[in-house]
Amino acid sequence: IYGDEQEPITWLRWATPEGQLLPTIEELAEQEKQRAEQEKQRAEQEKQRAEQEKLRAERLAAKLRSLGVDIDDSLL
Repeated sequence: IYGDEQEPITWLRWATPEGQLLPTIEELAEQEKQRAEQEKQRAEQEKQRAEQEKLRAERLAAKLRSLGVDIDDSLL
């Protein structure tokens, strides 16, 4: 990053006593963005899994009905 006169700007970073750098605001924002994206993907996968289970239950209920078993639709 350069200042007004195209001279490099030196930035100070906070670190732990062990020398581990603490994340900047931008780094924290990027980490949160990635975490949110992962959570979105996990939720989508769970939605798809639930839909597959619903379809499986409906197929099983149809099969049982075809075999003459009385199914209570409120259980599906």
